Amino acid sequence: MHDLSRLFRPASIAVVGASERPGSYSSQTLVNLEAIGFPGRVYGVNPKRTQAHGRPCFPSVSELPEPVDALVVAIPAAGVAEVIEEAGRMGCGGAVVYSAGFAEVAGGREHQAALAEAARRHGLPVCGPNGNGIVVLGSRAALWGDALRPQELGHVALVSQSGNVAVNALNTRRGLRFHSVVSCGNQAVLSAADYIEFLAGEDGVHSIALYLEDDGAGARLCESLAACGDAGVRVAVLKVGASSAGATAAAAHTGALAGDQRVFRALMEEAGAAWANDVHELLELAKALAVPGAAHAGGRTAILTCSGGDSSLGADEAARLGIELPAFEQGTCARLADQLPASATIGNPLDYTAMIWGDDAALAQLVRTVGEDPNVDRVLVFYDQPPDLDGAVELSWSAVRGGIEAGAALSPVPTMVASTLPELLDDAAAWRFAEAGVPAVAGLRTGLVCARALGLPPGDGDRLREIAAVCGTPGEPGAWLAEHDAKALLRDRGVPAVEGGVVSSEEEALAAFVRLGGRVALKLSSPDLRHKSERHALDLDVIADEDVRSAYRRLAGMEGDVLVERMVEPGVELLVAARRDAVVPALVLALGGVWTELLDDVAIVPLPASPGRIERALRSLRAAPLLTGGRGMGPFDITAAAQLAQAAGEALLALDAELIELNPVLVHERGATAVDAAVRVRAPALAAAAQRP
Repeated sequence: MHDLSRLFRPASIAVVGASERPGSYSSQTLVNLEAIGFPGRVYGVNPKRTQAHGRPCFPSVSELPEPVDALVVAIPAAGVAEVIEEAGRMGCGGAVVYSAGFAEVAGGREHQAALAEAARRHGLPVCGPNGNGIVVLGSRAALWGDALRPQELGHVALVSQSGNVAVNALNTRRGLRFHSVVSCGNQAVLSAADYIEFLAGEDGVHSIALYLEDDGAGARLCESLAACGDAGVRVAVLKVGASSAGATAAAAHTGALAGDQRVFRALMEEAGAAWANDVHELLELAKALAVPGAAHAGGRTAILTCSGGDSSLGADEAARLGIELPAFEQGTCARLADQLPASATIGNPLDYTAMIWGDDAALAQLVRTVGEDPNVDRVLVFYDQPPDLDGAVELSWSAVRGGIEAGAALSPVPTMVASTLPELLDDAAAWRFAEAGVPAVAGLRTGLVCARALGLPPGDGDRLREIAAVCGTPGEPGAWLAEHDAKALLRDRGVPAVEGGVVSSEEEALAAFVRLGGRVALKLSSPDLRHKSERHALDLDVIADEDVRSAYRRLAGMEGDVLVERMVEPGVELLVAARRDAVVPALVLALGGVWTELLDDVAIVPLPASPGRIERALRSLRAAPLLTGGRGMGPFDITAAAQLAQAAGEALLALDAELIELNPVLVHERGATAVDAAVRVRAPALAAAAQRP
């Protein structure tokens, strides 16, 4: 693990490739350091110059007057590894590499490998290459190649794999104030997880916004998110590039059902992170989460507005987002009736009408009264401020702001504001709200998204470290087991699977038929067979001797073993799968059988997972009423289903397995049974040991 303190809090900076050429990253860096008021020592490195923008230049890094804390590298890719080697030998604190032409292009992979090797050799933390760098407002350090305006210090850190997202975020006007901004680039040395973990420990960082394009290493990511949970730093994440599931799962239903993006999102939910759908939401979520005291358990929200139209919009959007707008208690309604004009209709959303617009005392009392209702966890006030207000109009809006802030100070639950249109959130007003402990969000829908996120529980560091501990290193695709071998392996690990066995003659098939109760299924079992129904490789509900013989003869003519199993009584069909080919090992739970991919109803639980956690996930499915007794069915043994799923997850972790898919699992009024099983293992020795003679 790298120490990033010198890179983020440098006392000295050198710019390699320093110049005064307009538009160049090296020139802009020197301009930025001057503009932002960096108090430390600044040097240039350029054998062709003696100074650049008033800063002294030296021919090479080794000829600098000191081993600088932060080195900015803005030269062609071919020369970067040598500079990193020189900086490491000299004892510099870290480097930011702007240069492109590395692993993002085929011809640059060797350059990136050489850069990474030089950095590793000296333990030198390197940001980039192919990024915009680092801005730290607290230390006034601008290791940044794009234009940068001076701005106030805030509490939001941004870690972005997109340089343009970081550039745009620094130029936004929405009451957003940054502590630090990192453009990761290619992450040849430092990963997003390294920055997350470091920033979680920095004074003044209250939230971290993540714009990610790849998953990264699961264990390292979990550890960094655990650091956030320990420090009380909230996280908002926008993950792009939704990928199909890994090749190891693609041959089974799990691949289509639970892509890597869903597993990644499940991990973020374990971390208490807020999930964003676009950059606007990402920044608004991080801004809201950074306000001290704004996060509060529970999602019951009360909306206040002076517009009937906005009341309707807010109610509809809350319904779409699944946000509860509780009814006020009778006592609250009585108090509101005394405070509101006769024309107001008391309800949630509450339209307090424009008649008390600008009456700061009346508005403060409304916010307090609604916040004191025991059914309410949060008060959301819609507040629009046109730009460039002055005179009496500004005084009116100022009174509204003052009323909201005063009410928020008196309310026992958090208060937030949201504009109905994003552009109607004034930058300065939003920042004043935040300083008063009131998050201010741009846009009605985004305001409700943020209200929902502020009610989420924080991440549990111990739980995240538990997940990190079971993250293995990726391996080569392994071997599929024949179904009978897979089931034998799973039974040994406590997974209840249907009773049966392989037979090698009609007589053995008949003997198994009798032993298993006179109602059986005959299947072909082969490591190369994934979907039996498509190959007509099974006969179900066989109840006569001659039918057993006929089915055996047909299947024995195919490639594979013949498996005879007891027919299981009908029940609710589930898919239960455990996989380790995504960012972390995870359980996939869904309605099973032929409906698996059609309904797109999935719950994912990172491993390891207790039966209680799995049962909560099963109950979160839209199809859960089938298990719990909806529409005159059941109730079925959801606890047994959760225990079976736990055993499958434990088997995945205990064995060197990539995928365990049980589809279907039949859940009964008592018990649950795996009917079909597919297992893919990585270790050839395990595959050989599992096979039966």
